[in-house]
Formats: sequence, structure tokens, C-alpha cells
Amino acid sequence: MSNVPTNSATTPVYLMALGTFAIGTESFMIAPLLPKIAADLSVSVSAAGQLVTAFTLALALSSPVLTTVTSNFNRRKLLILSMIIFTLGNVAAWASTDYAQIMGARILLALAAGLYSPNASALAGTLVPPEMRGRALSIINGGMTIAIALGLPLGAMIGDRLGWRATFLGVGVLAATATAGLIFGLHRGIGDHPPVTTLRERIEVVRRPAVLLALLVTAAWAAGAYTVWTYIAPYLTATVGLDGPKISGVAFLWGIAAAIGIFVGGRLNDKFGSRSVILVALFFLALAFTTLSLSALLLPQTQAVVPVLGAVVVWGLTAWGFFPPQQARLICIGGHKVAPVVLSLNATFMYAGFSVGAALGSVVLAHGSVIDLGWVGASFEIVALLVAFGTSRSRVARPIVVQP
Repeated sequence: MSNVPTNSATTPVYLMALGTFAIGTESFMIAPLLPKIAADLSVSVSAAGQLVTAFTLALALSSPVLTTVTSNFNRRKLLILSMIIFTLGNVAAWASTDYAQIMGARILLALAAGLYSPNASALAGTLVPPEMRGRALSIINGGMTIAIALGLPLGAMIGDRLGWRATFLGVGVLAATATAGLIFGLHRGIGDHPPVTTLRERIEVVRRPAVLLALLVTAAWAAGAYTVWTYIAPYLTATVGLDGPKISGVAFLWGIAAAIGIFVGGRLNDKFGSRSVILVALFFLALAFTTLSLSALLLPQTQAVVPVLGAVVVWGLTAWGFFPPQQARLICIGGHKVAPVVLSLNATFMYAGFSVGAALGSVVLAHGSVIDLGWVGASFEIVALLVAFGTSRSRVARPIVVQP
């Protein structure tokens, strides 16, 4: 494989990254649109938030199972099939007329996303020479980064101007384009004999105490982040009086900060080691969420805008600045031999945390105050910080970086 030219080797990888871009855009764009979805479907915002809970929980539960069950299948065909299903799921969401229909569409989208992402990462590593595998994985995960920085705010803006259904239709068109790229850009026979990771191997990895503790850090981080992110729109409206277009602007600001955070987090990991970067990121993330609640509690709307926007920027930087060193830390603890399994489990724990956060945020919104979201988010980050701090220094020092 080493004699394959760089451009021909990476072209299929870029095509697969278009699929992760579509998935990332659909995953993150819905939060700023929840008030509009709730109003249109005549449900509460907390009920609309269950669309996020259902998606993340379905993805967390189905991805490892579907990946294991289909481990002997041709990966090219799996990618095409999952992206076709993802396209149809977006069309179904666009055409939905009631809450049950869009809930079903979101679950279908989760199943497709949970099958696509790990198979895309696995196939990308086999299409390039060994010295380019890290770059290939960066390209695949870069689709998610671009979705956070560009797809999320663009989806929010489209939803604000054309209605929330238009965002699903737009992602459906994007997914259809990705499907065509996979069909015509991935040669037949690619991915015929994929390496198989059994369910027992996954369980053996997660049974290691150090790995499990690190995965729990991921889950707590994700729960805190999604407790707040899922209901960012009603929070901004209630606390600083922002409406649809301005909420889209805040989403854009958060997305840019998140993309910068991913880049900087990887670089800082190279320089200082994963443990230090993780601890600092979690500390400032907890501080950002605390600032969101304190600003809303102590300041009038006009004076709260600046600290709230500052907290949003710090939130984006630290939440996603945490991610590359956390991946590197997991690889260091688990070992490079089982790195694909560990990273797959990390994604599972991340989406499980997202589902817990979205569900808990719904409870807070239904029975408490929107101001309390920041307190809850900060509490999860403090738990993540304490668990990460308690991990032995010797197990996490100076790992090799794996960037998204």
C-alpha cells in the first residue's frame, strides 16, 4: 500500500469525511431549533429535548452492537447502506407532521450514524500507507470538526429563516451527495476482509479499571456539556433576551470556538501531556457553566450578555479542547494494540453521556429553572475533573496524540 500516491489514497477518505460532516451537522444543529420544533408540534421544549435524548441514547446503545454484528460485512457496502438510511431519515424528519414521526426519524438517524462512523474510521486506516493512518483518521474526524464550526451555525441559520424542516432537508441533500460519492468514489472490493473485533474483546478492554475510569471521565464530560447545550436556545432567550437570529449567531460563535479548541487541544497535548490539558480544560469548562448560571442569577439581562458570551466562548474552547488529549490518554492507558476498540468505546460513552445530559436537562427545564442548567453542567464537569485527577500520573504521562 505504501506505493499508492498520496492524492489517490486520500481521495476516498475525503469522500467518507463528507458523511461524517453530514452526521455531525445533523447531530448538533437540532439544539438551537428546539423552541421552533416545540412550537410547531405543540409540545413543550423539554419534550422536544427528548429528540436529542432518543438520538444519543439510540446511537450509544446500537453502535457497538451493530458494529460487532456486521463486522464480517464489506465495509464499502455498509457505508453506502448506512448513508442511504441516513438520507432517508432526514427526509422522514423533513416530512414529519407530528412528534411521533420525527422521534422515529431521529432514532433511524441514530442507527445509521452509529453504523457509519466506526466503519468509516476503520476503513480509512486500511486505505492508506501506515505512515498516513493518523492523517486519514484526522480527515474522517475532521468532518465532525467542520460540522461543529460550519454545519451547526449554518443549520441554525437555515432553520431560523426557512423553518426547522428545511435544515433536515438540507442535511438530506448533503447525505445524498455523500452517498453518491461513496458509490462512485470507493472502488468495488474495498473493505472485503475487514479486521474483526469481537464483543468479548470490547468487554475485556472496558473491564480494565484504568480504562473504565477514563471512559467515565468522558461520560461525565459529555453529560455536563449536553445538559446545557441541548437547551441553549431557551437559556439564551430567558436570561439575556436573545431571539432566533441572535441565537444562531451564538451557535456560530460556539462552533468556531469548538473548532479552535479541537486544534489547540491536540497541540497542547503534544507539549504538556494529556493529563495536564484534560484537568485544565475540565476546570475552565466547569467555570464557564458556573458563569452561565451566576450571570443569569445576579445580573440584569443587559449586563449579563458579555459574561454569558464570554462563557460560551470558553465553553466551546475547553469542551472540545478536552477531546484530543482524552483520546490520546485512552490510547496510552489501553495500549496501541486495542486503540480502535478503546476509541469506539469512548464514542459509546460519549453518546451515553450526551443522552444522560439531554434527559437531565429536560427534567431541570420541566421542574426547575433554566438558570439551573449551568449548575448541573458544572457539577458533571467537577465529577469528571475529580476522576481524572485521581488517575495515576504514571498511566497517562506524555501519550502519543491522536487528533480528530
